Amino acid sequence: MKHVSILIPFGASSLSNIEGTWHILTEVNTILKRMGQDPIFDVHLVGISNASTQRNGLFTIQPDLLMRDVQKTDMIVIPAMHQDPREALRLNEAFIPWIKDQYANGAEIISFCIGAFFLAGTGLLDGKRAATHWAAANDLQEMYPNIEVVDEKIMTEEDGIYTSGGAYSYLNLVLYLVEKYTNRDIAIVIAKTFMIDIDKDSQSPFIMFQGQKSHEDEPVKRAQEFIEQNFQDRVTVDQLASMLALGRRSLERRFKKATSNTVTEYIQRVKIEVAKKSFESSRKNISEVMYDVGYADIKAFRTIFRKVTGLSPIEYRNKYNKSAAVAV
Repeated sequence: MKHVSILIPFGASSLSNIEGTWHILTEVNTILKRMGQDPIFDVHLVGISNASTQRNGLFTIQPDLLMRDVQKTDMIVIPAMHQDPREALRLNEAFIPWIKDQYANGAEIISFCIGAFFLAGTGLLDGKRAATHWAAANDLQEMYPNIEVVDEKIMTEEDGIYTSGGAYSYLNLVLYLVEKYTNRDIAIVIAKTFMIDIDKDSQSPFIMFQGQKSHEDEPVKRAQEFIEQNFQDRVTVDQLASMLALGRRSLERRFKKATSNTVTEYIQRVKIEVAKKSFESSRKNISEVMYDVGYADIKAFRTIFRKVTGLSPIEYRNKYNKSAAVAV
């Protein structure tokens, strides 16, 4: 059996990450027993102390094991922690040496959503790819520059370390682990039982691009605002550089550093975000929306739309606007 340690941190944690993981893995055992097979997951809630209050005292979780009593575990699950990442590290720093020791002894480490911040604080993500909630991706990249943050991914796996995207996408990572340690048939039964969309691999359709304005580079902010206010026009790097009295290479370097996007990527993402909102709320056809956001080539528009969202324009509209008629 695989010993699974679901961490019960101090502070505000995702109760759904904790209970959902416990529920699914124990259900796998139930299914296996029903099939005359041995259970595979030995699931435990592991804490630093005997109780952890959550959500300003609304909930209390009582671990069935304390960290100091777990000499060897096979899988460590880190739930999302909803307070400031630095405060989460401070409150739960006692976990860090234990996690690192267990990983060195062969344990796999799984983080859900913004639990990636805590995992990054152990240093185990350095040099690796990591997913997190799309809304926190830029903050994670800025706080931990040695990590390659992939904001479009539902999950990552590298050297026995797993991360998942935002919120309930953790279910897809749990399902992946179920299939990995049992088989496809069991994973399908779990997917159907819990109504999880199996084999989903991207959170791109859920991303709401809001621009990255937390930096202090004022010329770059002016460039961002100009792009956002003139999304329907053809905006070029040379045009922005001239407007800001900067060299093209200087603007591109500063823009990438400040926003984690190239100027061209930013222009595309702004245009596609406007297009997404139009598909969600209007009955305009693909060509009308395309022209509204400044594209003239429908093939190029469809290609860029799919690159950004993971869906075609029609697929996106059908997913988010049920009242719209399907028209090209």
